[in-house]
Amino acid sequence: MQIGVTFPQTEIGTDPLAIRDYAQAAEGLSYSFLVAFDHVLGADPANRPGWQGYTHRQMFHEPFVLFGYLAALTRLEMVPAVIILPQRQTALVAKQAAEVDVLTGGKLRLGVGVGWNPVEYEALDMDFHTRGRRVEEQIEVMRLLWSREIVSYQGKYHKITEAGLNPLPVRRSIPVWLGGSSEVLLRRVARIGDGWFPQGRPDEQMRDTLERLRGYIREAGRDPGDVGIEARVSANQGDLDELVRLTNAWRDLGATHLSINTMGVGLKSPAEHIEAIRRYKEAITV
Repeated sequence: MQIGVTFPQTEIGTDPLAIRDYAQAAEGLSYSFLVAFDHVLGADPANRPGWQGYTHRQMFHEPFVLFGYLAALTRLEMVPAVIILPQRQTALVAKQAAEVDVLTGGKLRLGVGVGWNPVEYEALDMDFHTRGRRVEEQIEVMRLLWSREIVSYQGKYHKITEAGLNPLPVRRSIPVWLGGSSEVLLRRVARIGDGWFPQGRPDEQMRDTLERLRGYIREAGRDPGDVGIEARVSANQGDLDELVRLTNAWRDLGATHLSINTMGVGLKSPAEHIEAIRRYKEAITV
């Protein structure tokens, strides 16, 4: 199981040297990859009674720009988890992803999801209500653009006439992993995903979900071993002993990847986040 870090988006601040130091510290501690969350806009909850989720007060560095910066500083695999794909233009995401893949030497793993925030969709002039239907066509279009020099495509939501990306990704392909938890999403992962980001704890319910997913993968004529599973352990789930237990439980469930998230426990500086990922790495390698 590969172990990575969840970039502390909302707490790390804006100092580029601190961002550099965090990523290089993660690499120096032998972490394999860096996960970054995606939100373009945060809503002001003042006139939105009952609003739940991120607001304009939470900071989010833009993942593709962040990864372009970090590509010159580390050899970590870069993982947006997840890009809210239907609120973005498909060809532009394909272009940005290909560029990051080139700059990292083929070390981009693209996580995508449909999101939950209609405020962002409205501001980006995209239809919130068709996001689930659009995302599969978006993935198809991106894969065509990454693999062919010239693409012509006519779908329900996209039209491309004899055009192509340059540069293309290093492998003429980028792994596309999916985030979400609905039954529709599990079946989508089984049919077209290279991996899944489960949300939850490594308990019996998750075991049942993973078995159901593996069944769907077999029904789709694919090998479950070809579909990765990336879990997340968060520091607010308990002390180091509990985090080690959760890590081992995910390994036992067959997770191929796992990241440690240090946000939400009151850490006050990038240095404290670095210390937290150091303690976790030492604990799981004892």
